[in-house]
Amino acid sequence: MDATNHQNNLLSPKMNTKKPIIALFSLFLIYSCNIRKEEVSSLDPVNWNNRAVSHVLSDSLLTGTSYLSVYSQIYSQTEHKTQDLTATISLRNTNRSDTIYITKAEYFDTGGKLIRTYFDKPIFIAPLETVEIVIDEIDQEGGTGANFLFDWMIDPSLSEPLFEAVMISTSGQQGLSFSTQGKRIN
Repeated sequence: MDATNHQNNLLSPKMNTKKPIIALFSLFLIYSCNIRKEEVSSLDPVNWNNRAVSHVLSDSLLTGTSYLSVYSQIYSQTEHKTQDLTATISLRNTNRSDTIYITKAEYFDTGGKLIRTYFDKPIFIAPLETVEIVIDEIDQEGGTGANFLFDWMIDPSLSEPLFEAVMISTSGQQGLSFSTQGKRIN
């Protein structure tokens, strides 16, 4: 083939366009396989069974219940517009040398309706350990007045567990965050 025929073949409208389309389609498939689906991770962020207490807890342990306010949404601009939040709920053992036990964790919505129970058998929290529950930003079930009730047991000589929530949201270049602390109610 001479140089003129070769140049005409390159400029021909019958150019093979299938290869670039197949390459683009392949890249799209690879990219879409790597995209994670949105899930509500708050349903099982910790394997509670691995924290389950396998022995009978002593009758001499002090029992209590703590209340923690949590906001999965707050009002923004008007009472008709809300901003969704991610909430991190921390269950903290503030003791240096002894384990504490949380016997139940219940999450309620603004109207006081039980949304979910995370566990209803005793779990342990080691000295100075923190266990967390995350309420995803897309999980709006709690609303503007959600809360947790935690039942717990400790040796009477220990300090009570500390329950905290940190709520956060970002939109564009604006960020919003605040926290709440639990209060013993029983």
